Amino acid sequence: MSSEWQECTLGDFVRLQRGHDLTASQQQPGNVPIMGSAGPNGSHSKALAKGPGVVIGRSGASAGRVHFSEVDYWPHNTCLYVTDFLGNNSRFAYYLLKTIDLAAFNSGSAQPSLNRNFLYSIPLNIPARNIQDQIVETLEALDNRITLLRETNTTLEAIAQALFKSWFVDFDPVHAKMQGRAPEGMDEATADLFPDSFEGSELGPVPKGWRVERLGEVCSYLNRGISPKYLEEGGVLVINQKCIRDFSVDYSKARRHDKAQRKIDGRQLVVGDILVNSTGVGTLGRVAQVLTSNEVVIVDSHVTVVRAGGKLSWPYLGQWMTRQQPNIEAMGEGSTGQTELARSKLSVMPILVPSVDALRLFDEVVTSLKERIAVNEACVSELAKLRDTLLPRLISGQLQLPDAQQNFEEAL
Repeated sequence: MSSEWQECTLGDFVRLQRGHDLTASQQQPGNVPIMGSAGPNGSHSKALAKGPGVVIGRSGASAGRVHFSEVDYWPHNTCLYVTDFLGNNSRFAYYLLKTIDLAAFNSGSAQPSLNRNFLYSIPLNIPARNIQDQIVETLEALDNRITLLRETNTTLEAIAQALFKSWFVDFDPVHAKMQGRAPEGMDEATADLFPDSFEGSELGPVPKGWRVERLGEVCSYLNRGISPKYLEEGGVLVINQKCIRDFSVDYSKARRHDKAQRKIDGRQLVVGDILVNSTGVGTLGRVAQVLTSNEVVIVDSHVTVVRAGGKLSWPYLGQWMTRQQPNIEAMGEGSTGQTELARSKLSVMPILVPSVDALRLFDEVVTSLKERIAVNEACVSELAKLRDTLLPRLISGQLQLPDAQQNFEEAL
């Protein structure tokens, strides 16, 4: 080990303190993030810790999870937080702590719980501050690139949703034609694809000639997945509820199924499939759409797959279900902890079916946006894999910075 790296303990590296109580009645409106065991959890008017800062989940299912705050924050009682970095780079401390299985240092109670004095004894090898800074610069470059791609996708998705809302929710082109105006941003040929009047329906006034049907009638597939037989390697990828968040699919949280033990015939996902979390509290109703598929993928029995049929396109159905997520979340039935979303509930949801020409035009615009989103998501996945591969090797000194930087440049 280089002389620039020194052996110490976690207690020599940073100082920790338990967070502070903050009840709902005490919480005041403000812009200060509240940091808890699972990360940001609301906001408050007052900060108790200076940013940048690092917190560690102290108890429960999130014990051992590490989070970073760029700004001043309120550390909640459910976490431990760094009160002194003892001259070390705060971001380096965050990266290093993420490489340690802190949850394994449970203090021994039935409920997972971390004790700072117990954590202080963890042995570490720490580089000099200048090396810490260089490591952080490399890893932050990856994180910043990932953040930029995700922000770009948020913008692209907002464009798609804005167009959907204008054409198929607010019916702006139809209203404009009724008032004798040219629809904003449309040429004459495009405007001709929209009617100039409304007719009644169970959803209220809808453009004349468009119709309302049931979701089950316009889908070619609407079913839950299987109960997988898991294995560590090989098999097929299985999407679970943890993979579905923020309207996208996180394949890194997927597991693998042994198809030799349970067949998957006809259950493979295809591009355009919409996935709906269908059990539990807090996750039920979350929606995401499959935009890319580089291998055989299925879902487990807690997820429902909704696939567009011949009457609708997958870009339209994806935007519609994204807007319907709050309604779907409210459709769960059952006791606490056993809430279920019945397939029959989804299948009877009323959905507007526009004209073929309006759908075709919408698809021409939105499909290109979705393709760009898919490319960015794939890039994010590769960069995240690279970061997670480099992180423990850089932090431990097993990988030299020039080699890491070369890997980074090649990835970009």
